[in-house]
Amino acid sequence: MMGKTILDLQKRPEERKAAPPIWLHKKEGPRMRVHLSGLGDVGRTTLTALALLGGGVIESLGIYDLNTGQMGRLELELNQICDPFGGRRIPPVYMLTEGELFDCEVFVFCMARQVPEVGAEQEDVRMAQFEANRAIAGWYAKRAAERGYHGLFLVMSDPVELLCREVLLASRQGDRGLLPGQIQGCGLGVMHGRARFFAQREEAFRDYLAEGRVFGSHGRELVAANSIRAGQYDDGCSRRLTEWVIRANLQVRGYGFKPYIAPACSSGALTILRILEGQWNYSSNYLGGVYFGGKNRTTERGIEWEALPLPEPLFERLKCAYQNLEKIL
Repeated sequence: MMGKTILDLQKRPEERKAAPPIWLHKKEGPRMRVHLSGLGDVGRTTLTALALLGGGVIESLGIYDLNTGQMGRLELELNQICDPFGGRRIPPVYMLTEGELFDCEVFVFCMARQVPEVGAEQEDVRMAQFEANRAIAGWYAKRAAERGYHGLFLVMSDPVELLCREVLLASRQGDRGLLPGQIQGCGLGVMHGRARFFAQREEAFRDYLAEGRVFGSHGRELVAANSIRAGQYDDGCSRRLTEWVIRANLQVRGYGFKPYIAPACSSGALTILRILEGQWNYSSNYLGGVYFGGKNRTTERGIEWEALPLPEPLFERLKCAYQNLEKIL
């Protein structure tokens, strides 16, 4: 049986109407000012990739961190990168003061108070970070509301979807606050990258390369599907693939390293650029009160979800993941 789409997770039909992206209509000029806060492993890697790849859509990159030495170092080093013969534009990088954080079209939140050390991790390390990181996210959300920020607020810190919700709620101060559509979570891109990695190496998952999708969250509520094509979806195979993807970060930790390169590039820089360019991407957006991930793109009229009819067993998995996120909230 086919028929239901990701939009059917919303309880009220009126919620399915896309809200115009205020940040897109407020921007001036062809390129955007992007500010990034948090220059740890993920932040530095994301910043470097944005500088190298984002010259066409990014006007400048503002950076902020409590470690002023880290800011100074990155301002010096990244501004010394150049294409030897001038063919590639690299946006200038400059340090921000606290008061300048939201003088931009796009704000990227990479701050984290707690990242489990190698050897001290749990099976899903992301939930261990929520209580530590939610206060920081809330502080930034309140500052954005106070400034009347109309730009895009992108969340990369873990757990992505829960922190998106925290930013939305914390920003509400009287008649001020961020709109649900101003906030997006960048965590699902690496889950897609990991699913492709395993599909390239395991024949059982091969369908994913052409027909697979990921949905849900950057964490335990991930749903990977080997295929969304009628007759090709295999529930058992998809559940195995999902578990492999969820545990992939622990494989990197098994070698004694924190897994941040792939997330910073796949969920971070490459996803951010696709969002800004209006291309299809994997990110999390507001869906009936919950920030939920899936394939989507930003248009002049709002977020357009890939609303293909889904096999009933797959839709039931999405419904379960959605409800679990609701319970946590």
